Amino acid sequence: MSIQTVGIIGAGTMGSGIAQACAVCGIKVIMIDIKQEALDKGVNTVSSSLDRLIKKELLTADQKSIALSKITTATNYEALKPAQLVIEAATENYELKVKILKQLDAALPADVIIASNTSSISITQLASVTTRPDRFVGMHFFNPVPMMALVEIIRGLDTSDQTHAQVETLAKSLGKSPITVKNAPGFVVNRILVPMINEALFVLSEGLASPEDIDQGMKLGCNHPLGPLALADLIGLDVCLAVMEVYLKEYGDSKYRPCPLLKELVSAGRLGRKTKHGIYKYEK
Repeated sequence: MSIQTVGIIGAGTMGSGIAQACAVCGIKVIMIDIKQEALDKGVNTVSSSLDRLIKKELLTADQKSIALSKITTATNYEALKPAQLVIEAATENYELKVKILKQLDAALPADVIIASNTSSISITQLASVTTRPDRFVGMHFFNPVPMMALVEIIRGLDTSDQTHAQVETLAKSLGKSPITVKNAPGFVVNRILVPMINEALFVLSEGLASPEDIDQGMKLGCNHPLGPLALADLIGLDVCLAVMEVYLKEYGDSKYRPCPLLKELVSAGRLGRKTKHGIYKYEK
């Protein structure tokens, strides 16, 4: 079964990014969210992103129109019937994901693959709340999705070889470079990345250097394109905190304790770029 239509649950940063990546490559997209306003915002985000590609002469206006025509939106799961794969890209919250996955499992035909874009939650555990653990897989895209080449494909305990192969083929057709990962909290990249961000916050909270100098040090000293604190703001400090809390719970190792400064910033509503204020301030 070739994947020609993809359903996406969530029209936020990740959902809209995945929608763009699919649509530009000719894959039909059905984007679902609970409110039409969120869907309109998601489509507008895709449109603005495509406009930037046009300015860089990486895309033509006609190609933009064709890509946008591939995206339809809806607020109900019934609209997902034509999809061969549905990607859950909701907020990194276990209870919310379980609720969505149970609803999806009941609404979708039995042969449809369900994937989760989770960055930290057990794929085996999420698969267990469905009746199709063999057709359940992790498909972890990286932000910003249109620009980042990597997709982690995470196999749960019961993920079938066929499911893995279909999702890997789709990822490659989107111009991505997938890696296959066994199921474990944080998988590979975020298992390394988020603790690094957390440690940068400890360095900041201890007053060892300014945010700018910490980021500059990692950019120049480790050849990172973006410093860890600026990256945390881009990811969302609330997401970073949620991931660290998952690691601490699942591994039971104190090295994964979230930095108190991270907790404080999240409590203050300073979540990063999405709130225009995190570690850094951003223009309104």
